[in-house]
This record gives sequence, C-alpha cells and structure tokens, in this order.
Amino acid sequence: MANQDYNVIQLLEMGACTNCTVCADVCPAVAASLDGELSAIFRMKGLNQILKGRSGLFRRLFGKKGPAEDQLKHFSDTVFRCTLCGNCQEVCPVGIHLKDLWLSLRQDLVHSESYPKKIDMIRENLEESRNVFAEDNEERAEWVEDMRDAPDHGYLKNRAEVVYFTGCVAAYFPLAQKIPIALAEIFDAGEVGFTLLGEEEWCCGFPMLGAGLKDMLQEFMDHNIEAVREKGANEVVLACPSCFQMWREYYPHEFQITHASQYLMRLVKENRIPFKELPMTVTYHDPCDLGRGARVFDEPREVIRSIPGVKFVELPKDRENCQCCGGGGNLEMIDAKLSAEIAKRKIEEVMSTGAEAVVTSCQQCVRTMMTYVRRNKVPLEVLDITQLIHKALKR
Repeated sequence: MANQDYNVIQLLEMGACTNCTVCADVCPAVAASLDGELSAIFRMKGLNQILKGRSGLFRRLFGKKGPAEDQLKHFSDTVFRCTLCGNCQEVCPVGIHLKDLWLSLRQDLVHSESYPKKIDMIRENLEESRNVFAEDNEERAEWVEDMRDAPDHGYLKNRAEVVYFTGCVAAYFPLAQKIPIALAEIFDAGEVGFTLLGEEEWCCGFPMLGAGLKDMLQEFMDHNIEAVREKGANEVVLACPSCFQMWREYYPHEFQITHASQYLMRLVKENRIPFKELPMTVTYHDPCDLGRGARVFDEPREVIRSIPGVKFVELPKDRENCQCCGGGGNLEMIDAKLSAEIAKRKIEEVMSTGAEAVVTSCQQCVRTMMTYVRRNKVPLEVLDITQLIHKALKR
C-alpha cells in the first residue's frame, strides 16, 4: 500500500495537529455516543500511525510495521461513523482541512480493503441503478404525478433555461418528495421556465465521496453535464446541499449553479411570489453542506423573514456553529442508531427555542429530523424552506 490517496498539502497538514481536542468538543458523533474514538483527534493519530507504518524510511529506522488487520478494521469502523459535518474543520485553530482529509482517508481504507460492508451495497446500487437507493432510475420524476395540477409534459421538456436537479433523496423518499412538489409549484407561481432531467439524472456523486468511492465519480459527472447540455440550460438549481456542493466544487464550471434558497430569494426580491399571512414561529437549521460547506447563511433567513406573519427565532447554535442533524456522511447506512441519537440532540435544541417548526434547506435534514419527530411523537413541524414558502403561497 502507498499514500497516493492524499495530496502533498494533506500529508503536510497531518503533522500540524496540536492535539488541542477542540475538534472533539464540537463533534456530534462524540457528543451523542460519548465515544472519544470517533473524534478527529483520535482519527488523526490513527492516520499518522498508518502512514508512518507504510513508510520505508520509518520501517528501516524504527522497525515499524503497519497496523494489524483487527486494528485497521476497528479504526475503519470509527472513520465511517462520522457525518462529515465539517465542524471539526470549522474550529481547528491551525486550519487543517479536515473534511477533505476524511474523504481521502475513506478512499484510502476502501483501496486497503478495510471498510464497512455497507460500502459494497452503496457501490452496487450506484453501478446498477445510478442512484444510492437501488430504485428504478426511470422513476426519478414520478413525484410529479402526486402534484395537484401536474402539467401534461411532467416538467420533462426538450429545452429550458433552468434545470432543476432533484437529487436522490427527494426523488425517492416519500418524506422528502413534498420538497420537489413544493418547489415546482412555486416555480409555476413565479413563472420560472424549468425542466427536470428525469431518468437522465444520475446521482450527483456525493455518496461516492462519503463512501470512499471517488474512483466512480467521473462517469456520473460526465453523464449529468451532458444531460444538462442537451437541455440547452444555462443554470442548474439544486435543493439538496450535497448535490449543490458537488456541482460547485467538483463539476466543471460550465453552468450557473444555484441552491434553491438562493433562487427563491431572487424570486422574492423580484416580487414574483405572492404571499399570504402565515402566523407561526419558526427556527432555522443550517445544513452542514450549505452552511459550513458553501457559506450560504443569509439567503434562507432573508426568505423566511420576507413571509408576512412568520416570527423567526435563531437556534442557540446557528450558522457556522450549527449542530448536525445526524443525516450526513452515509452515517444512517453505517450506524442508524448513532444517526438517530444525533438527531435527538438536534431536536432537543430546536424545542428549547419554543418554535412551532424547524425549517431547513436540505431534503436529508428534513428526512432525518422528521423521522425522529414522528417516531417519538414530538410536537414539532419539520419543513424544508420550499415547503414553508408553499404554505404561504397566495393561491
């Protein structure tokens, strides 16, 4: 084995850790599990040991060997029990790019054939179905059939200036399908000419990065780019922060990439959304990939504040310090119990504000928080920002 999964900067950054433990203090997995081995500082120590054990120089000078198979398996289990929320990176006093490092580490563990078996399932689903859930990809746009007044074309147009890239979660999970329905009806109200890609939309690639399967990414990116080109579009709108981050950071910059909250803010400023009074108190949960990842903090809040009658209160930990909901990093597939425990802590924080509803801008956050709320009969509404606007639409 070699260390080719890491770039030069990452190899240098690994020696910069000061063992200050600030990362452990903000880690949602550590807080929910009370297991310090899930912290960034433990992961960094383990990673350094692995890399030193592989080095021919270290072996010659100190007789070091790589970790035993059982040790590597245990370390791998801790690495994949992480939401990739990026809060450790946010607080790191020396500025180590920890989230990118964890992605490289997962790829390294896959190449080293030391990873949770669920990763094989993710790989097979993507190879066979072009989505992470092994659903029929021809059914990606079937949520349109549940709309009140679905157009005959089903938003599958040959040409359009805007492509709405739905994402796997919103396309297939009933809990999240209300989000694309709400956004499509808002777009109709605002006279936005858009199209879906339908079965030509493949997974954006984010689950591949989180699973250490970056080697699969290029084929999916090439396909999605060509699908947008064929529509003649110049802008791609995405309601999923992970899809949004993938298109911003990994795809070629051929199109304007806009998160749904940003596009909605545009429509609000242009007075293209007719609002009615909506008397309710809401708080806002910053999705990790949209907030810490893309630094989109203001637009969702401006949209919420623009709705007449809505009272907005902030969470105790908001913006770049917002606590993860537990739904990221493929954690739900790897350790559903830990994911639910992180969601519990999130909902407890939300309830402390006295809000009637928690609003977010992420279909996975909606699914994770709503699943916990329903299972535990918590008196709280969980809404995507598109759903909140949809409730306030004057019809």
